[in-house]
Amino acid sequence: MFRQNQVIIDLGAIRHNYLLMKSRVGEGVRVMAVVKANAYGHGIVEVARTIEATGGGDLAVAIAEEGIQLREAGLRANILVLGAATEVAVDAAIAHGLTQTIFEPRMVAVLEEAAARLGKTAYVHIKLDTGMNRIGLRTGGEADALAVALAQAPHICVTGIYTHFADADNLPQGTVSTYTQRQLEAFRALRAHFDPSIPAHASNSAMSLVSPEADFAMIREGISLYGYPPVPTDLPFLPALRWVAEVVNVKDIAAGECVGYGCTFTANRPTRIATVAVGYGDGYHRAASNRGQMLVGGRRANIVGRICMDQTMIDVTDIDGVAVGSQVVLIGAQGALRIGADEVAAWAGTISYEVLLAVTTRVPRAYLPVGEA
Repeated sequence: MFRQNQVIIDLGAIRHNYLLMKSRVGEGVRVMAVVKANAYGHGIVEVARTIEATGGGDLAVAIAEEGIQLREAGLRANILVLGAATEVAVDAAIAHGLTQTIFEPRMVAVLEEAAARLGKTAYVHIKLDTGMNRIGLRTGGEADALAVALAQAPHICVTGIYTHFADADNLPQGTVSTYTQRQLEAFRALRAHFDPSIPAHASNSAMSLVSPEADFAMIREGISLYGYPPVPTDLPFLPALRWVAEVVNVKDIAAGECVGYGCTFTANRPTRIATVAVGYGDGYHRAASNRGQMLVGGRRANIVGRICMDQTMIDVTDIDGVAVGSQVVLIGAQGALRIGADEVAAWAGTISYEVLLAVTTRVPRAYLPVGEA
C-alpha cells in the first residue's frame, strides 16, 4: 500500500456492541446481526465471523449474493435475506441454506417447486408490511391467502415472521411516535393470522433501545452494532471504524488567495494549507466542503475549498508540526479528540449509515482482532 489512506476496523468493538445488546434483551431473545451492504462498510465476512465466534447464530443480509458469499466463506449461522425472494435466486438460495423473505402465494409456489426439485427444504420468514410501504403483505385477506398456500407446501419451513418500523427513531416526548405504536398494533393483528409458534421479530436498533415490548423472539441489530445507536441511550456503544489518511503537501498562501475548484474559499489572512490524500473518489462526502473538519496534530482543522476526487485541503495555520506524512483522522479519535461518522454526516447533510458504507473499495481495510484494540 503506497498511499497511507486506510480504514481500520476494531472487531473487538463489534463484539462489545453485540454483547451489549445481547445483555440488554436478556435470555430468551436472540440478536440478529445485520451485515448487509458489506456490514455497513466494515467488511461482511470479517464482521460475520466475529459475530459467529461470539455465539451469534443469526445474520441478516439484503440480497442472496451476500448470503452466498458468507456461506462460501464458511459461515454456518442462520442467514436471512431481507429482500424479497426472487425467482432467479431461489435455486441458489435454497442450495446454500439461506432463509428467504416471502409475502405472496406466488412465491410460495415457486419455492415449493424448486425445493422439491432440489430435494431440499426452503426456509422462509414471512414479511408483514405494517406501514413502511416497501415490501410485505398488508391485509388480513392477504395473510390468510399466504397461510393457505404455506399449508400446501411441504418443502417449505417457516422459521420467522417480521416487520420493519419506519419511524422508530422519532421519539416525541421521549417515547415512540403514534405511527410506530400503530405499526406495532398492526403487526400483532396480522401475526394472529399465522401459527403463533412462529418466532417473531420487529425491532431494529432504534426500537430495540426504546421499546422492549417489541423484542418478541428476536431483535435485529444494525447500525448500533457498528457503534452508532440511532436514539439516545446510556449503553456504551463503541464506534468500530477509524479512517486515516496522510498529509502529502504543505504550503503557505497569502491573504486573498483562493483554494480549490470554483474558488469557494478565499484566505482572509496568511494561511498554511495542508493537502490530504483523500477525496470523494474514496467515498469522503464532497458535501462536507468548507464545513467539515479533520484531526491532525491533535487538533481540529477546517476543510477549505471544495473536496476533490482524490485530495482535500485543510487549514493548519494554527496547528504546529504538520508536515508531509502527518497522519490525518477523518473518522475516529486522535488524542483526546474524536470525529464520529454522525458528525461527518451532519456536515454532509446525510446519515451515519451512508457515511460508513460510502468508503470505496480503493481504501484498504485493516482489522484489529478481538482483544487487540
